Amino acid sequence: MSDYINELFPRFEPALKEVLIKEVTIKDFKAAELLLQTGQYFRSTVLVVKGRVKLYREGTDGNEFFMYDLQPGDACALSMICAAKQESSKVLGKAVEDSTVLMVPIELMDEFMKLYPSWYYFVMETYRARFEELLQVIDSIAFNGLDVRLGFYLKKQGEQLALKQLNLTHQEIANDLNSSREVISRLLKKMEQRGEIRLHRNYIQLLN
Repeated sequence: MSDYINELFPRFEPALKEVLIKEVTIKDFKAAELLLQTGQYFRSTVLVVKGRVKLYREGTDGNEFFMYDLQPGDACALSMICAAKQESSKVLGKAVEDSTVLMVPIELMDEFMKLYPSWYYFVMETYRARFEELLQVIDSIAFNGLDVRLGFYLKKQGEQLALKQLNLTHQEIANDLNSSREVISRLLKKMEQRGEIRLHRNYIQLLN
């Protein structure tokens, strides 16, 4: 655990690191396993230290709308807010791959905010980053068609993973964009014809 904290959160004060090492719980999740469920009450806030987690807004009809990713070193802003206010979760969190998270007990949140400036700034930066990502999602929905949203989605996935090769199925993309596999496949084919991507059997290669 100390290796995760020292590597991914180097700006935390030594005293804060010591408390985290002593108090937090480390938990592993398999790919496709749920970390957070809609309606769940939080006893801890979540820090991702390994793997990747996707956050979704779940509709009343059971559909899931993709919001943003969490990478190693990221915290779930919504779990921070809900944990601090003792409210139930409004989102669903799912491990995209085998992942490891640190569970920070909610009773420590207020203490950390008062005692450790690095935690305060970490929380503020987490809120800011997630808010900006949500604004981008809203903009892509409100002002762009699905073809533009798809291009934005693929670009963002590539940037977050620092990869030109995305191991995503057409169905996974359709789920994230609240569309159908047939529509996504057709749009991907058009992108390939324009020279923006290359479609392979098990992955998508980003060209531009």
